[in-house]
Amino acid sequence: MKELVAYILQFGSLNQQQIDLILSKAQEREIKKESYFSEAGKVSVEVGFIVEGIMRVCYYNNKGEEITKYFIDENNLVVDLESFENSICSSAYVEAVTDCKMIVFSKKDWEELLNTIIGWDKIVHKIINKALILKVSRRSPLVSEDATTRYLSFMEMFPNVINRVPLSYLASYLGITQSSLSRIRKNIR
Repeated sequence: MKELVAYILQFGSLNQQQIDLILSKAQEREIKKESYFSEAGKVSVEVGFIVEGIMRVCYYNNKGEEITKYFIDENNLVVDLESFENSICSSAYVEAVTDCKMIVFSKKDWEELLNTIIGWDKIVHKIINKALILKVSRRSPLVSEDATTRYLSFMEMFPNVINRVPLSYLASYLGITQSSLSRIRKNIR
């Protein structure tokens, strides 16, 4: 749980009593590879923090093709924010790409922390802002670059992810076919 505490303290200060309250609400959980943390068509009711492993956010397009939107690795929060905050069905899946060790908060406990700890809402807001900025900065270049450049950018942005995710997920994220990705990888080596 020390990883979670270190992560939170990057965004604001808390006293030991507040930290203890947060940890009292936290539950450790293991999610097996290819299992879902949250699913499309269901309301997201948990916030997770990845201690170990990689998750991906994906959806199915109107042709029934699975599209990977992005990856989330260690020391990051995981939540379908729109579904969680508005109690609406999610449009995406959050799936474990590898076996994951997580720290999880129920919606009830998360809201209790928001209502109890002074300043917790500001910390959460900063965490969400950082995640959104990071997501946009990682996605934006992928729109305008050629496939090889997108792959090289991905390698640079996600050095801890590149060799831990299936090529099919990576190709989907990059918006290319798996055979194109294989050619790109072969030409780079």
